[in-house]
Parts: sequence; C-alpha cells; structure tokens
Amino acid sequence: MSAADIPSPVTWAAVIEHPGADPVRDRHVYSAPGVRALIVPVPSGDAAAEVARALVDEGVSLIELCGGLTSAHVAAVQAAVGDRAAVGHVTFSSEALQRAAAYAGAAGAAG
Repeated sequence: MSAADIPSPVTWAAVIEHPGADPVRDRHVYSAPGVRALIVPVPSGDAAAEVARALVDEGVSLIELCGGLTSAHVAAVQAAVGDRAAVGHVTFSSEALQRAAAYAGAAGAAG
C-alpha cells in the first residue's frame, strides 16, 4: 500500500478489548478535516480479526491493536487484513507492566 492508495479522509481504528462490547453499537467516531478515527471495542481478542476485516471493508487503512491482545491475536488480524491496512500493536514498557496487569484484572472483573 502506498500513500496514493490511502483514501481521504484517512481513516484509522483503535481496537480495544472489552468483555460484552458490541463493535458496531459501542464504537466511537472522531472526525476532523482529513482524518476519521474510530475506537472499536471487541468482546474478546478472538473477535479482533473478524472485526478488523470488516473495518478495512469500511475504508480503515490503519488498525492499532490494544496491548491486551496477544501476539496470536495480532497475527490473526494481520492475516485477516493482508496488505489492505497497516496493523500496529501497543506494547508496554517494563515499568508499566504492573499497572497494565492491574487494569486488565479490573476490566475483566467489571465485564
């Protein structure tokens, strides 16, 4: 994919895991001149690839996956979208791992 292949406005999505979420109903959209950003929750990491494929079909050209998703989930998303979108994955520094784990535990308990 080259810069010429990316539609305007540029549309990107942050995919986050949230138990019980509906990726269509619960998404948030931010629009500004030249950019459209989506925050899209998935009910589990296992749903991320299917949701990512649908997002690309909607015109998303970059997908950023939350750090709570596993490397296997990331690989499944990359396989699902192929070269139709760039896929990134948030990682945490060693200093942030304890807080990230606490967040994951609290989010899981709330879901």
